[in-house]
Amino acid sequence: MRSMLRISLAALGGLLLSTAAAAAPLAFGACAGCHSVDGSAGVGPSLKGTYGRKAGSANGFAYSPAMRKSGKIWDAAALDAFLADPQKAMPGNAMPVPGVADPKSRAEIIDFLKTIK
Repeated sequence: MRSMLRISLAALGGLLLSTAAAAAPLAFGACAGCHSVDGSAGVGPSLKGTYGRKAGSANGFAYSPAMRKSGKIWDAAALDAFLADPQKAMPGNAMPVPGVADPKSRAEIIDFLKTIK
């Protein structure tokens, strides 16, 4: 009985760790004011399914012409450049933020975006 209890507790611990790993990093707070991760658009488009998708292509949001015409695919390099300086990475886009200066914070955001399918 004790061994079953230990196995069950170990399994529960693994589930809790995997749930915690999928939680948004603190750095994502800079994004969460305008972007959801549940598929609903707000001030900005939902970031659900962003990683690997063509920029400006998700349904349900009126993207800027710069975003729609960019031809960028949101991979790690494109996201890192955009998060660092949105206007430099994509001149004319409508996102009015200066970017995320800290490379570690950008990496955490990108890793989180990879999990939101």
